Amino acid sequence: MSATTGKPTTKSNTLKFNDGATQFRQRLITSLLSHRPLLLRNIRPDDIYAPGLREYEASFLRLLDRMTNGTKIEINATGTQLRFKPGVLLGGEIEHVCPVGDHEHNRESNSNDDGGTIAKRSAGWYLEGIFPLAPFGKEPLHLTLHGITDGTSDTDPSPDYLSSSFLPLYVKFGIGTNDDYPPASITVIKRGAAPGGGGTVRFYCPIVKEIGSIDSVEFGKVKRVRGTAVSCRIPPSSAARVAHSCKGVMHRLLPDVWIHTDVHTSSGKKRKGTDQQQIGGCGPSPGLSVILTATTTEGICLSAECSMKKNKSNSDIANTAYANKQIIERKKIELPEELGQRSATLLLQEILRGGCIDTHAQSFALLMMCLTPEDVSRIRLGPLSRYTVVTLRLLKEAFGVEFKLKMEEGERGSGGGDGSGSEGEDEEEFYGENGKRRRVGGTVVCSCLGIGYRNMARAST
Repeated sequence: MSATTGKPTTKSNTLKFNDGATQFRQRLITSLLSHRPLLLRNIRPDDIYAPGLREYEASFLRLLDRMTNGTKIEINATGTQLRFKPGVLLGGEIEHVCPVGDHEHNRESNSNDDGGTIAKRSAGWYLEGIFPLAPFGKEPLHLTLHGITDGTSDTDPSPDYLSSSFLPLYVKFGIGTNDDYPPASITVIKRGAAPGGGGTVRFYCPIVKEIGSIDSVEFGKVKRVRGTAVSCRIPPSSAARVAHSCKGVMHRLLPDVWIHTDVHTSSGKKRKGTDQQQIGGCGPSPGLSVILTATTTEGICLSAECSMKKNKSNSDIANTAYANKQIIERKKIELPEELGQRSATLLLQEILRGGCIDTHAQSFALLMMCLTPEDVSRIRLGPLSRYTVVTLRLLKEAFGVEFKLKMEEGERGSGGGDGSGSEGEDEEEFYGENGKRRRVGGTVVCSCLGIGYRNMARAST
């Protein structure tokens, strides 16, 4: 892979990229926040059957067009080239329908990779792209999304994950902390599992003139774990089995573990729960997922989620039978106990990395750090993902912000989850989801000087 594939071709005011839909949302976000036009070329030109923009990418462009005033979008006849001229963020009441479809055909795509071949995306994919833009509108944003809400944790974040991982970052940056507006919130009105969807999510975000700097380098020790097991159109006992399996793993490390069950049936009645507003049942597709959040003594929130795998087609798992000279492949569905153990393992792996935010939220936190006042912001991250590395290059090109990265081998802030492992240097290993042994490096302290971004739309009112 060439390191200069996505580098802009010129140094003009327009951001020009020749590598297609890579970092599609992130580039549109930086274009809106930096007020620089964007030009994307070579958007899947080699795809014979479906070249150009995907349906979910065009839907995201329509959502941005409704959120802004004066935005101009030009797409050529084949859809392989996009010209985007940013407008002014407005906010207000917006309702958007996210296309739904089958996610099963592309399970190998990275959760942050916008250049894949997935046909549809969940509501969390749209929310994740809106998060950096929402605080800088002319009015508070009231966004309602209809589509898939659960069952796509391998590719897209769920609204529950964004609520437990991204909303605490809003508070750290000073969004929703004053008395002018209520704090930001995400409410799932109706569940909709993949691939049928049918769910509804409401997102509210207040506006700010400017965000504050951040200094989050102390990890602390894990003091509690909270979670929710969500089931749609399956027996209610499955969610309880997932919760019991999760607690069986986490109780070995700490006693304060509480996992709720959120059961939805096809009749439209919610069996468990105290929120009377969350009525309406769920969508047509069955699904089972779980979200876990660990909170430390320093106020750090780390989250992990996973959903039930409906079809394990790997060669070591798939069972074949021969009958009437025909090969019958038996689809093995993941058991609730296996899902609970896998989710607990993912959370422990996230804690082991030692960062003060999730790996999935790294790019969002770095982007917000660029927009802080002209003061130094610091944050401790675990091993940087590939998406984060590419995001650092994009932020340098769009905003001219360079991050100082300080490696601290074997450091975990002020201690790990249960205090163990603090003596481990760069020799810690763990088994990943695919069973392969992976080596864990030290943490990275990222610091930068903000550009002093101000919400001019609010300042003029």
